Amino acid sequence: MSYTLNCSILLTELPINQRADAAKQAGFDSVEFWWPFDVAVPTDKQVDEFLGSIKNAGVQLDGLNFFAGDMPAGDRGLVSWVGRGAEFRENVDVVSAIGEATGCKSFNALYGNRHKESSARAQDELAVENLLIATAGVARIGGTVLIEPVSGTEAYPLKTADDALAVVQKVKQSGGENIGLLADFYHLAVNGDDVAAVIKKHAKDFAHIQIADAPGRGAPGTGDLPLLDWITRSRELGYAGLVALEYKQSAQTAFDWLRTAEVEAS
Repeated sequence: MSYTLNCSILLTELPINQRADAAKQAGFDSVEFWWPFDVAVPTDKQVDEFLGSIKNAGVQLDGLNFFAGDMPAGDRGLVSWVGRGAEFRENVDVVSAIGEATGCKSFNALYGNRHKESSARAQDELAVENLLIATAGVARIGGTVLIEPVSGTEAYPLKTADDALAVVQKVKQSGGENIGLLADFYHLAVNGDDVAAVIKKHAKDFAHIQIADAPGRGAPGTGDLPLLDWITRSRELGYAGLVALEYKQSAQTAFDWLRTAEVEAS
Protein backbone atom coordinates (compact mmCIF):
# COMPACT_ATOMS: atom_id res chain seq x y z
CA MET A 1 0.00 0.00 0.00
CA SER A 2 1.34 3.41 -0.97
CA TYR A 3 -0.39 5.15 1.94
CA THR A 4 0.72 5.83 5.49
CA LEU A 5 -1.75 6.58 8.25
CA ASN A 6 -1.43 9.63 10.45
CA CYS A 7 -2.34 8.31 13.88
CA SER A 8 -2.51 11.72 15.53
CA ILE A 9 -5.54 12.91 13.56
CA LEU A 10 -7.11 9.51 12.81
CA LEU A 11 -8.01 6.75 15.27
CA THR A 12 -8.32 9.36 18.00
CA GLU A 13 -11.03 7.26 19.64
CA LEU A 14 -8.11 5.27 21.07
CA PRO A 15 -5.26 6.14 23.44
CA ILE A 16 -2.12 7.18 21.55
CA ASN A 17 -0.25 3.94 22.19
CA GLN A 18 -3.08 1.77 20.87
CA ARG A 19 -3.33 3.49 17.51
CA ALA A 20 -0.45 1.80 15.72
CA ASP A 21 -2.03 -1.57 16.35
CA ALA A 22 -5.41 -0.27 15.18
CA ALA A 23 -3.74 1.01 12.02
CA LYS A 24 -2.28 -2.45 11.42
CA GLN A 25 -5.68 -4.04 11.94
CA ALA A 26 -7.09 -1.59 9.38
CA GLY A 27 -4.56 -2.83 6.82
CA PHE A 28 -1.75 -0.29 7.10
CA ASP A 29 1.90 -1.27 7.42
CA SER A 30 3.09 2.32 7.81
CA VAL A 31 2.14 5.07 10.26
CA GLU A 32 3.12 8.60 11.13
CA PHE A 33 2.50 10.73 14.20
CA TRP A 34 2.61 14.34 15.22
CA TRP A 35 4.70 14.66 18.39
CA PRO A 36 3.02 12.03 20.63
CA PHE A 37 3.97 13.65 23.95
CA ASP A 38 2.96 16.80 25.82
CA VAL A 39 6.49 18.07 26.32
CA ALA A 40 9.64 18.45 24.24
CA VAL A 41 11.60 15.96 26.35
CA PRO A 42 9.40 13.12 27.64
CA THR A 43 10.55 10.57 30.18
CA ASP A 44 12.41 7.45 29.09
CA LYS A 45 9.36 5.43 30.16
CA GLN A 46 7.07 7.44 27.89
CA VAL A 47 9.41 7.02 24.94
CA ASP A 48 9.81 3.30 25.57
CA GLU A 49 6.05 2.82 25.73
CA PHE A 50 5.60 4.64 22.43
CA LEU A 51 8.37 2.67 20.77
CA GLY A 52 6.88 -0.54 22.12
CA SER A 53 3.51 0.29 20.62
CA ILE A 54 5.09 0.66 17.18
CA LYS A 55 7.16 -2.52 17.47
CA ASN A 56 4.34 -4.64 18.88
CA ALA A 57 1.97 -3.50 16.15
CA GLY A 58 4.41 -4.58 13.47
CA VAL A 59 4.22 -1.31 11.55
CA GLN A 60 6.88 1.05 10.25
CA LEU A 61 7.05 4.58 11.65
CA ASP A 62 7.57 6.67 8.54
CA GLY A 63 6.89 10.19 9.82
CA LEU A 64 7.22 12.12 13.07
CA ASN A 65 6.80 15.77 14.00
CA PHE A 66 9.17 17.72 16.16
CA PHE A 67 7.51 19.09 19.32
CA ALA A 68 5.24 21.95 18.21
CA GLY A 69 4.06 23.36 21.54
CA ASP A 70 0.45 23.19 22.71
CA MET A 71 -1.30 22.39 19.44
CA PRO A 72 -4.86 22.34 20.86
CA ALA A 73 -4.24 25.83 22.27
CA GLY A 74 -3.11 27.09 18.87
CA ASP A 75 0.67 26.68 18.92
CA ARG A 76 2.15 25.65 15.58
CA GLY A 77 5.80 24.96 16.21
CA LEU A 78 8.87 26.23 18.04
CA VAL A 79 11.24 26.62 15.10
CA SER A 80 10.88 30.42 14.88
CA TRP A 81 9.67 31.09 18.43
CA VAL A 82 12.13 33.45 20.08
CA GLY A 83 12.63 32.35 23.69
CA ARG A 84 11.98 28.66 23.09
CA GLY A 85 15.01 27.80 21.00
CA ALA A 86 16.63 25.74 23.74
CA GLU A 87 13.47 23.68 24.09
CA PHE A 88 13.41 22.95 20.37
CA ARG A 89 17.07 21.98 20.34
CA GLU A 90 16.59 19.59 23.25
CA ASN A 91 13.73 18.03 21.32
CA VAL A 92 15.97 17.39 18.30
CA ASP A 93 17.96 14.84 20.28
CA VAL A 94 14.81 12.96 21.30
CA VAL A 95 13.41 13.00 17.77
CA SER A 96 16.70 11.70 16.40
CA ALA A 97 16.79 8.92 19.00
CA ILE A 98 13.25 7.81 18.10
CA GLY A 99 14.17 7.91 14.44
CA GLU A 100 17.21 5.76 15.08
CA ALA A 101 15.18 3.24 17.08
CA THR A 102 12.43 2.92 14.48
CA GLY A 103 14.08 3.60 11.14
CA CYS A 104 11.93 6.70 10.65
CA LYS A 105 13.46 9.13 8.14
CA SER A 106 10.96 12.00 7.78
CA PHE A 107 10.59 14.68 10.45
CA ASN A 108 8.15 17.58 10.18
CA ALA A 109 9.31 20.85 11.77
CA LEU A 110 6.34 23.19 12.10
CA TYR A 111 7.68 26.71 11.63
CA GLY A 112 5.78 28.49 14.40
CA ASN A 113 3.33 31.38 14.56
CA ARG A 114 4.36 35.02 14.43
CA HIS A 115 4.68 36.60 17.88
CA LYS A 116 4.37 40.35 18.38
CA GLU A 117 7.13 40.33 21.01
CA SER A 118 9.76 39.68 18.31
CA SER A 119 10.35 41.02 14.82
CA ALA A 120 9.66 38.83 11.82
CA ARG A 121 13.34 39.11 10.92
CA ALA A 122 14.46 37.85 14.32
CA GLN A 123 12.04 34.94 14.10
CA ASP A 124 13.16 34.01 10.60
CA GLU A 125 16.83 34.17 11.57
CA LEU A 126 16.18 31.92 14.56
CA ALA A 127 14.27 29.53 12.32
CA VAL A 128 17.27 29.04 10.05
CA GLU A 129 19.52 28.45 13.07
CA ASN A 130 17.15 25.89 14.53
CA LEU A 131 16.56 24.15 11.24
CA LEU A 132 20.30 23.77 10.71
CA ILE A 133 20.47 22.10 14.12
CA ALA A 134 17.52 19.88 13.17
CA THR A 135 18.98 18.87 9.81
CA ALA A 136 22.31 18.07 11.43
CA GLY A 137 20.58 16.12 14.18
CA VAL A 138 18.70 13.79 11.84
CA ALA A 139 21.38 13.65 9.12
CA ARG A 140 23.30 11.07 11.12
CA ILE A 141 20.38 8.63 10.69
CA GLY A 142 19.70 9.55 7.07
CA GLY A 143 16.73 11.71 8.00
CA THR A 144 15.07 14.62 6.22
CA VAL A 145 13.46 17.66 7.83
CA LEU A 146 10.10 18.65 6.33
CA ILE A 147 8.74 22.20 6.03
CA GLU A 148 4.98 22.55 5.71
CA PRO A 149 2.58 25.32 4.71
CA VAL A 150 -0.37 25.34 7.14
CA SER A 151 -3.92 26.70 6.97
CA GLY A 152 -6.37 27.76 9.64
CA THR A 153 -3.92 29.82 11.69
CA GLU A 154 -3.51 33.39 10.50
CA ALA A 155 -0.34 33.91 12.55
CA TYR A 156 1.45 31.03 10.81
CA PRO A 157 3.55 32.70 8.09
CA LEU A 158 4.02 29.80 5.68
CA LYS A 159 0.83 29.60 3.65
CA THR A 160 1.94 28.55 0.16
CA ALA A 161 4.42 26.15 -1.34
CA ASP A 162 6.62 29.09 -2.31
CA ASP A 163 6.63 30.32 1.31
CA ALA A 164 7.89 26.95 2.52
CA LEU A 165 10.33 26.52 -0.34
CA ALA A 166 11.89 29.89 0.46
CA VAL A 167 12.71 28.55 3.94
CA VAL A 168 14.03 25.31 2.46
CA GLN A 169 16.29 27.29 0.15
CA LYS A 170 17.65 29.48 2.98
CA VAL A 171 18.55 26.41 5.00
CA LYS A 172 20.17 24.69 2.03
CA GLN A 173 22.21 27.79 1.26
CA SER A 174 23.42 27.70 4.87
CA GLY A 175 24.55 24.08 4.58
CA GLY A 176 21.52 22.03 5.60
CA GLU A 177 20.93 19.86 2.56
CA ASN A 178 18.54 17.29 4.05
CA ILE A 179 15.40 19.44 4.07
CA GLY A 180 12.40 19.57 1.74
CA LEU A 181 8.80 20.56 1.15
CA LEU A 182 5.95 18.72 2.80
CA ALA A 183 3.19 19.12 0.21
CA ASP A 184 -0.06 18.94 2.15
CA PHE A 185 -2.66 19.22 -0.59
CA TYR A 186 -5.39 20.20 1.89
CA HIS A 187 -3.51 23.12 3.40
CA LEU A 188 -2.29 24.33 0.01
CA ALA A 189 -5.78 24.24 -1.49
CA VAL A 190 -7.46 25.92 1.49
CA ASN A 191 -4.85 28.67 1.40
CA GLY A 192 -5.62 29.31 -2.27
CA ASP A 193 -2.43 27.90 -3.76
CA ASP A 194 -2.62 26.44 -7.27
CA VAL A 195 -2.00 22.82 -6.31
CA ALA A 196 -1.87 21.53 -9.86
CA ALA A 197 0.77 24.12 -10.71
CA VAL A 198 2.77 23.27 -7.58
CA ILE A 199 2.70 19.61 -8.56
CA LYS A 200 3.77 20.37 -12.12
CA LYS A 201 6.71 22.46 -10.94
CA HIS A 202 7.86 20.64 -7.82
CA ALA A 203 6.49 17.07 -7.62
CA LYS A 204 9.85 15.45 -8.27
CA ASP A 205 11.26 17.37 -5.32
CA PHE A 206 8.42 16.74 -2.84
CA ALA A 207 9.85 15.31 0.36
CA HIS A 208 6.42 14.10 1.51
CA ILE A 209 2.72 14.35 0.63
CA GLN A 210 -0.26 14.54 2.99
CA ILE A 211 -3.91 14.63 1.98
CA ALA A 212 -7.36 15.57 3.23
CA ASP A 213 -10.39 16.77 1.31
CA ALA A 214 -11.87 20.25 1.42
CA PRO A 215 -14.05 21.70 2.64
CA GLY A 216 -14.16 19.88 5.96
CA ARG A 217 -10.77 18.14 6.13
CA GLY A 218 -12.42 14.75 5.74
CA ALA A 219 -11.54 11.67 3.72
CA PRO A 220 -11.14 11.81 -0.05
CA GLY A 221 -14.55 12.10 -1.65
CA THR A 222 -16.11 14.07 1.20
CA GLY A 223 -15.16 17.38 -0.42
CA ASP A 224 -14.30 18.84 -3.79
CA LEU A 225 -10.56 18.31 -4.22
CA PRO A 226 -9.29 15.97 -6.98
CA LEU A 227 -6.93 14.29 -4.55
CA LEU A 228 -6.49 11.01 -6.38
CA ASP A 229 -5.76 12.84 -9.62
CA TRP A 230 -3.18 14.99 -7.83
CA ILE A 231 -1.52 11.92 -6.35
CA THR A 232 -1.39 10.21 -9.74
CA ARG A 233 0.06 13.31 -11.36
CA SER A 234 2.67 13.67 -8.62
CA ARG A 235 3.80 10.11 -9.20
CA GLU A 236 3.91 10.62 -12.97
CA LEU A 237 6.23 13.58 -12.40
CA GLY A 238 8.61 11.75 -10.10
CA TYR A 239 7.25 11.58 -6.56
CA ALA A 240 8.06 8.12 -5.22
CA GLY A 241 7.23 8.39 -1.53
CA LEU A 242 4.25 7.44 0.57
CA VAL A 243 1.08 9.52 0.78
CA ALA A 244 -0.07 10.26 4.30
CA LEU A 245 -3.75 10.15 5.20
CA GLU A 246 -4.10 13.15 7.49
CA TYR A 247 -7.81 13.83 7.70
CA LYS A 248 -10.54 13.91 10.33
CA GLN A 249 -13.06 11.07 10.28
CA SER A 250 -14.37 8.42 12.61
CA ALA A 251 -12.71 5.03 12.41
CA GLN A 252 -15.98 3.44 11.28
CA THR A 253 -15.96 5.23 7.91
CA ALA A 254 -12.41 6.57 7.62
CA PHE A 255 -11.25 4.06 5.01
CA ASP A 256 -14.38 3.35 3.00
CA TRP A 257 -13.09 5.50 0.14
CA LEU A 258 -9.87 3.50 -0.02
CA ARG A 259 -11.68 0.20 -0.43
CA THR A 260 -13.73 1.68 -3.27
CA ALA A 261 -10.63 3.15 -4.94
CA GLU A 262 -8.84 -0.23 -4.77
CA VAL A 263 -11.81 -2.00 -6.37
CA GLU A 264 -11.96 0.58 -9.17
CA ALA A 265 -8.22 0.25 -9.77
CA SER A 266 -8.30 -3.54 -9.96
